[in-house]
Amino acid sequence: MHHLSLYFHFVKLRIRSQMEYRLSFVFDLFSQASVSVIDFCMIALLFNRFKQLEGWSLWEVGFLYGMIGICFAVAEMIGRGFDVFQESVVRGEFDTMLVRPLGTFYQVFAHEFVLRRVGRLAQAVAILLISNSQLVIYWSFAKVGYLLISLVSGTCFFIALFVIGATSCFWTVQSIEVINIFTHGGVFMGSYPFSIYRWWFRRFFTFIVPLACVNYFPSLFVLGKVESLGVSPVGVQLAPFAGFLFLGITMLFWRFGVSRYQSTGH
Repeated sequence: MHHLSLYFHFVKLRIRSQMEYRLSFVFDLFSQASVSVIDFCMIALLFNRFKQLEGWSLWEVGFLYGMIGICFAVAEMIGRGFDVFQESVVRGEFDTMLVRPLGTFYQVFAHEFVLRRVGRLAQAVAILLISNSQLVIYWSFAKVGYLLISLVSGTCFFIALFVIGATSCFWTVQSIEVINIFTHGGVFMGSYPFSIYRWWFRRFFTFIVPLACVNYFPSLFVLGKVESLGVSPVGVQLAPFAGFLFLGITMLFWRFGVSRYQSTGH
């Protein structure tokens, strides 16, 4: 509880500093939402030409888009500290974190909170709600709970990717750019049904980097498409927990990286 209250205190301070220039904040908020709207408009234009994509309608893809958009927006909002961690290493600020009584993972996690990502989040929520209104989905408590767990797990997945990029700084100083393929590129890839990709691609992004577990498998369950696509029902039921497991593994990787870290003074 102490760590949680301390985290909210840090968040309050970050929000206060970001609201110092409110006009700039509003422009940032608007730009974030506008970029996301343009992204979905491109998908809509594709469906204006091709009415279906591997049996998926525009609003079913919109459901995919909304889910992964929410997960990524929240992950960027609360996990930004890992995304910009290389700056702490270059400036030697991480050395200071090592002598504080709080764990380094917690300190980096609480280091940044980007409120302007609310624009991207609001747009993703809007697309998800609009898609839901255009689809015939028989909601139940099980489906609502499944969806909420999937969104939290998907957020953990993207935070885990940020953690991998941050941990690489212990050896490379600068974060490896390949991580952007799995973060921003992952959002793009996950905005479409994984059935359109080749088998080796689907397996890699299911069992190695579980991107498909963020929104594709959960959407199959919510939309009632599990049987029609011949996907394992057990795998679909377990999919929402992949993000938690992935984050747990990357946290161990972080601890290993910290144990191998040599101060910038060496």
